Amino acid sequence: MRGGAGPEQLTPELRDRIRASFDEAAADEEHFPSTIDPRIFHVKLILEHLGDLAGKRVLDVGCGKGRFARIVKERHPLAEAWGLDISEQMLRHVPPEIHTRAGTMTELPFPDAFFDGAYATESLEHAVEVDRAVAEMCRVVKPGGRIAIIDKNAEYWGRLKTPEWEKWFGRKELERLLARYCREVRSQFISYWEDVEPDGLFLAWLAVK
Repeated sequence: MRGGAGPEQLTPELRDRIRASFDEAAADEEHFPSTIDPRIFHVKLILEHLGDLAGKRVLDVGCGKGRFARIVKERHPLAEAWGLDISEQMLRHVPPEIHTRAGTMTELPFPDAFFDGAYATESLEHAVEVDRAVAEMCRVVKPGGRIAIIDKNAEYWGRLKTPEWEKWFGRKELERLLARYCREVRSQFISYWEDVEPDGLFLAWLAVK
């Protein structure tokens, strides 16, 4: 089950429209902030799943202004943190100690097995060709590397206003996509706050390649 009946292909025209949308959004600090509260469970779960990153290379896929990557780098100063986003305007807000690259989730501009870990937080929903984006995330991660995806549950589609290309995913759907490339895959419902019972809107998929 997938929420949204948007386009199935990321055409050059659609890619340009998505890029322009996020270029414009880069000026909106209220709705697209540069930082995030490190106490939020999304952050804690990603850090816990990725484990010790000292001397390792990790990719934030669809990083926006690098709000998660900032915390990864703060907690793991010996890690090599990277951020990928379609919008160069967004990337201008990323701190200089984080490497950045402009590109799409469906064609990651990195060689195979380049990273020790990768994560995507509420960004896969903008990929359009979700299966290709998942395949690309898995391709650029080394065997044994860890992958985390946090996004919205298709069963709650319609609860929030979304652009026409956005898609949400069913729990089992994304588990199946990850299982094509990963030896361990699990998922769980999560909330922004650890002490708040999840309401079903957010899911986390955690995998080991």
